[in-house]
Amino acid sequence: MSLTEELKTRAQQSATKYPETIHKIMNNGIDTLKDSKLITRALRTGDKIPEIQLPNAADKNISVQELLITKKVILSFYRGGWCPYCNIELQALQRYQDQFSALGATLVAISPEIPDNSLKTSEKNNLSFEVLSDIDNKIANEFNLVFTLPKDLIEVYKGFGIDLIQSNGNQDHQLPISATYIIDQDGTITYDFIKEDYKERADPEDIINALKNK
Repeated sequence: MSLTEELKTRAQQSATKYPETIHKIMNNGIDTLKDSKLITRALRTGDKIPEIQLPNAADKNISVQELLITKKVILSFYRGGWCPYCNIELQALQRYQDQFSALGATLVAISPEIPDNSLKTSEKNNLSFEVLSDIDNKIANEFNLVFTLPKDLIEVYKGFGIDLIQSNGNQDHQLPISATYIIDQDGTITYDFIKEDYKERADPEDIINALKNK
């Protein structure tokens, strides 16, 4: 099953799990994000990426620019290990890691979670690629990917047992939208996938095709 199919299956299961009032708040959040036209300001294909140096799950600083010396980089922004869609995506990316490497690309995931929580996410999903902590969404802001959760959605998340203050180590309640990039060795973006709907992610097969065609 492809990642796209996995995500659709999860969304269908979720649709029957929660009351309509919950779905309305969550869907309104997506609609508000679309109305903001945030993705029109996000970095896209042809843009250069900023300097990226962030701590990994072991709290060791990793430089994306240093990784680019030897290979292209696939950069995936995700919301956090508390997000089931993110975990499905990370597991799918893990399955394709060898294929990405064979095509000359290194996989890196970025979330606003503090390193301790990134470590839990990495261990939970048996990830062997770098999972970086973008504290306060500093890098995601430079990519213009960050939004603030509406108050009613914050309450819904609390009802789900999601504590973003604990997860991210701040009280901003800000998250990056779903975004995946391929970065060429000169720092230029050659592929982008950016969606307001958190249930949509770049399919690894599409990433493979983009790597083959560049």
